[in-house]
Amino acid sequence: MKTMKKFKASIVLGLLIIITAAFMLRPKGLEIGSKAPELAFKNPEGKVVRLSSVKKKLILIDFWASWCGPCRRENPAVVKAYNHYKDKKFINGKKGFTVFSYSLDKDANKWKAAILKDQLSWDYHVSDLKGWSSEGGKLYGVNSIPTNYLIDGNGTILAKNLRGAALDAALEKYLKK
Repeated sequence: MKTMKKFKASIVLGLLIIITAAFMLRPKGLEIGSKAPELAFKNPEGKVVRLSSVKKKLILIDFWASWCGPCRRENPAVVKAYNHYKDKKFINGKKGFTVFSYSLDKDANKWKAAILKDQLSWDYHVSDLKGWSSEGGKLYGVNSIPTNYLIDGNGTILAKNLRGAALDAALEKYLKK
């Protein structure tokens, strides 16, 4: 009986240590209201594109990969939102909405093919082609995909992990009425 209690106590203590470590190792500064960290990586043509180069628009930073089934299933909703909101006016004088796609691919050809096949027609696609070891993924604490952040034209994080109708609802919330 005593051994069982010690075993259970050890399990609970171990879980507390794991949870605490995960919380402490999580990147800081990614809370809603914080400034989004800069991303500057190569696009499919090899040119470095900076997140900060996108001005006065609401931006969905979308972490995804060509090999990720859930990402590919979510892409039509992102494309629909992009097409619907790309030319709308948002509060604080911000004009338009775009997507800044960060791929966790390792194979450039598969990444480029998925962009075409899924009709990801926005201008901002980047990757360092390091898969789960990607620098941008580490910077944003990405441990599963799809993961996304909605930021305003000043780079302030407005929302996280918006899918389907939740993305539309968030964009509607910031629309200029």
